[in-house]
Amino acid sequence: MRPLRPILIALIATALAGCASAPIFPATGNRIQATPQTVAATPEHYHGTVLWGGRVIAVSNQADHSEIEIFAFPLDPAQRPQPDDIGGGRFIALMPGYVERMNYPAGTLITLTGELAGVRSGRVGEAAYVFPLVRVDKSHVWKAAELKARSNVHFGIGVGIGIR
Repeated sequence: MRPLRPILIALIATALAGCASAPIFPATGNRIQATPQTVAATPEHYHGTVLWGGRVIAVSNQADHSEIEIFAFPLDPAQRPQPDDIGGGRFIALMPGYVERMNYPAGTLITLTGELAGVRSGRVGEAAYVFPLVRVDKSHVWKAAELKARSNVHFGIGVGIGIR
């Protein structure tokens, strides 16, 4: 039985690794690790690339680009927005060209990466608001099946009782 133990351990480790969700965008060490709310408060301190996600609020098509207003949420290790968590402010994703609203419907969860492009003053209802702007490089709209695709591996210890 001893010679089979290393093989069994290797098989279990491989199976568990296959169950983990991988990030959709490659990790880089130079991304800004601040929320949109933090960037909006002191925009002069932040320059560079962000990896943010959240819930689409609205899409606005301009003459040469489109803007998607997003309510930010923290991302899990697979870079999925976590809408059950506390939000981190709002931001505007600047998309090149025309974006079809049907591809980014309100309420959809999205993750994107891009370069900070300053801030813009606006309004949320009657309140004044400062929106960080992100010039989007890549984006991913999450489908319901992807959001449910979490690891189904669970470990437990149980006690059984047999009655004869």
